[in-house]
Amino acid sequence: MQVANDTVVQFKYTLKDEDSQVLDTNVNNAPLAYLHGHNGMLEGIENALTGKEEGESFSITLSPEEAYGERKEDMIQRVPVKHLQGAKKWSAGMMATVHTEQGERQVTVAKVGKFMADVDMNHPLAGLTLIFDLEVVSVRAATEEELEHGHAHGEGGHHH
Repeated sequence: MQVANDTVVQFKYTLKDEDSQVLDTNVNNAPLAYLHGHNGMLEGIENALTGKEEGESFSITLSPEEAYGERKEDMIQRVPVKHLQGAKKWSAGMMATVHTEQGERQVTVAKVGKFMADVDMNHPLAGLTLIFDLEVVSVRAATEEELEHGHAHGEGGHHH
């Protein structure tokens, strides 16, 4: 079966930067699952997977615009340290979670004081050209429930 809209795709990936440094991988873990054509994956990855079949491996390079966007310098915000979640003690460069009006958001601590912290609201991978090594593990038709919910269920997908 080929990857197409309304299929559940499981895949393994290795994410690298332009210098071929590995940033993330799930090669030794369960494959990632998503419902193709339902905006649950980076558009560049979905486009590259369209038409592929189980067992195919390939690499793609995504520009910042195709991935997590360009870095925006005006995305630094000052927040109370008590609103940072994920650690008890903070220092520059650490990842934190903050609650915003749009829900939880991952941020990077830029500077921290006793009561206030400057956080970078850009996605950690914003501004980077990314290389994805992809392997299609399986492709199957989505269930009615998955189509109704708009996401894949089971291993590598959503669990209710």
